Amino acid sequence: PVRAQPGEPWKISSISSSLRAIIRLRRQYRVQKKSRLHLELPREKSSELVHARVLQRQLSLNRASLFETSQYFTFDTSVEQYAMKKCRRKKNRRKSRIVLYPDKTKRYLPTEEKSKAKRCLLLLIVIIFFQILNAIENLDDNLQKYDLDGLEKTMHREVFGQKVAVESIMELLKDYLATHIHNKPLVISLNGPTGVGKSHVGWLLAKHFLSVMDNDFVLQYFVMHHCPNGVAPLTCETDLSKKISDMVTRAEMEEKIPLFILDEVELMSPVLLDTLSRFFEPNQTNEFLNAIYILISNIGGGEITKFVIQNASAELLHQQRGGEELLSIIQPVLIDAHPLWKSADIIPFVLLEKSHVINCFLEEMRREGLYPDQKHIENLASQLSYYTTGGKQYSKMGCKQVVAKVNLLYLGCLG
Repeated sequence: PVRAQPGEPWKISSISSSLRAIIRLRRQYRVQKKSRLHLELPREKSSELVHARVLQRQLSLNRASLFETSQYFTFDTSVEQYAMKKCRRKKNRRKSRIVLYPDKTKRYLPTEEKSKAKRCLLLLIVIIFFQILNAIENLDDNLQKYDLDGLEKTMHREVFGQKVAVESIMELLKDYLATHIHNKPLVISLNGPTGVGKSHVGWLLAKHFLSVMDNDFVLQYFVMHHCPNGVAPLTCETDLSKKISDMVTRAEMEEKIPLFILDEVELMSPVLLDTLSRFFEPNQTNEFLNAIYILISNIGGGEITKFVIQNASAELLHQQRGGEELLSIIQPVLIDAHPLWKSADIIPFVLLEKSHVINCFLEEMRREGLYPDQKHIENLASQLSYYTTGGKQYSKMGCKQVVAKVNLLYLGCLG
C-alpha cells in the first residue's frame, strides 16, 4: 500500500472548496436567471394591460363625444349636467359684469362722434331732390306757357281722318318744348297727297303759336309767294337765311323757341334746300339748336296713296305696324329728293274717306254761317271723285275742293 504523504490532504481539500464555490456561483446564476425570466413576463403582460386600458379609455371618450353631438335620445345625463353647469357659469359671468361708476359723476354712455361725411351726404341728397323738383316744375311751366293741351284739342277737333298724324305731332312738340336745352332743332316733315290736311295743320300751328308768343317768333314761308318764278335762287336763299338767323337770335334773348312753317317744300330749289339743311345740323351755336321747323310737301304722296289703296281692307293703317311699314316706304323717297330729310321726323298723312269729306263740308259751312243740311252735304260730297276699294271710298283730292263748293253755295244763297 502506498502511504500518503503528509502534504496531500491539504491539496485535496483546497481543490474541493474551489469546486464548491464554482458550483454555488453557477446555481446562483441559474436562480437569478430564472427569477429574471419570471420578472420579465409580468412586465410584458402589464404593458399589454396598460395599452388595452388606454384603448378602452379612448373608446369611452369617443362614445361620450358621439353622445354629446348626436341628435338621438340617450339615457346618459352627463351631457345635460354639463350643459346646466355651462349655463350657470354664463349667468354668473353676466351677473359679475357690473359697471361701477364713481359716486360723484353722472351715469351715461360716452357720446359717439358724429361723422361729417354723413352730414355732407344728407345735404347733397337734399340739393339733388330740390333740383329735380325744380326741373319738374319748369317742365310744367313750359308746357303751360305754350298751352299744348289747348292746341291738341283744336287739332283733334278740326283735323279729320289724321288721328295718328296729330298724335305724333303733339308727342314731338311736348317732348321738345318741355325744356329749353336741346342738342339739335326739331324738324317735322308732313308728307302726303293733295287735300289731306297738311297745310291746314300748318295754319293751325301758326295760329296757336302766334296767340301764345309774339309775332316775331313765328314765320310762315310759302315758296310760291316768297320765292316766285323769275327770282334768282341766291336771292331767295339770302332772304330766307337772314329771316331765320334774326328770328332765332331774338328768340334766344327772350328764352323762347321760334316756329318756322315752310310750305310747298317740293318747289324749293336745291340752293334753298342746302341752306335749310345747314340750319338742321346739330353742331351749331346754342341759339340755332332751339328752333322748330315744319316742312310741308307732297313728296311721297303717290307712294302713300298706293299703300292705302292696297291695304284698305286689312285695317293696317290703324295699327303701329302699318305706320312703320308706310314710313319705311316713303323715307327713302324723301332722302333721295334731298339729304336734309335724314334729320327730320317724317309724319305721313293718309287718304281721307268719304265720311271725312262730309265732316269737312260741315265745318266749312258752319264757318261761313250756313245751315248744314245733311242730305245737301252728302249730295255735295258725292260730286267729288273717289278711289273705291275694300268697301271704302277714298277722296282723290281730299278736302281740297270743299272750300270752293261751299263758296259757290254761299254765293248762290246770296243771289
